[in-house]
Amino acid sequence: MNFEQVAVSDIIKIMFILNWSIAEFVFIFILGLCVGSFLNVVIYRTWLAKGKGFVWGRSFCDHCKKTLKWFDNIPLLSYIALEGRCRFCRKKISLQYPLVEFATGLLFVFVWVMLGQKCISGSQCFLMMIFYCWMGAALVAVFVSDLRYRIIPDEIIFSSGLLILLIRLLETFFGFSIDFGGGILGAALSSLGAGLFFLILIRITKGKGMGMGDVKYVVFMGILLGWPKVLVGLFLAFLTGAVVGVILILTGRRHFGEQIAFGPYLSLATFIALFWGQQILDAYLKLL
Repeated sequence: MNFEQVAVSDIIKIMFILNWSIAEFVFIFILGLCVGSFLNVVIYRTWLAKGKGFVWGRSFCDHCKKTLKWFDNIPLLSYIALEGRCRFCRKKISLQYPLVEFATGLLFVFVWVMLGQKCISGSQCFLMMIFYCWMGAALVAVFVSDLRYRIIPDEIIFSSGLLILLIRLLETFFGFSIDFGGGILGAALSSLGAGLFFLILIRITKGKGMGMGDVKYVVFMGILLGWPKVLVGLFLAFLTGAVVGVILILTGRRHFGEQIAFGPYLSLATFIALFWGQQILDAYLKLL
């Protein structure tokens, strides 16, 4: 009888803990969906402004330009309810919108799980969550914006770079830390070195391989990753870019010497290096 009582009580405890975890994940996922919806707005309106600032106002259909109702902007659910078409003109809504929302939701959940292994206190965990989710969202925006419109938004790069600098200054002078690696001096040198390296590449290739948006991005990348993780990020970006580039050329979708969007490879490599850069570097050094 005692064994049965203990077993039942343990099951109840496990169910309570599991339900609480599921509730947390659902909340974080929904938060990510909302941020992803905002990223879609930033991506589209940055392109629409064509470097002249930012287009403000309510959301509208890309095709008929009619203003959308609030219930047409519910992340993911509105796309499903409308069967992927505009309520007014019935033309197809780009798959970019639900994919970015869903990807950002998954990314937020991933960050939450990863930070569970690092957090020391509740306040530190909260600040780390804000930082890593912000950086993850910025990388998603760069990935999609450059892939689709060949634009790396200054608004994303500069705001994220300023946040990183603020945190690194707080780390240096006040001992504040959210454990994303490297010191302010190493980050500054990494940023400067990466920027100069890309400027030289642009000069050598005469702008055929990449543009100034990529230069601004790697300056941000250096500030974020610091030394030596910036090396891992750059290596992975060139490696994935080269592999995909060769595949596109062999399949006839691109021609040799044709400019390709490098931002997606940079943002993906930055994400990998941010979380696993040191492990990748350590594994490589063990092979030498």
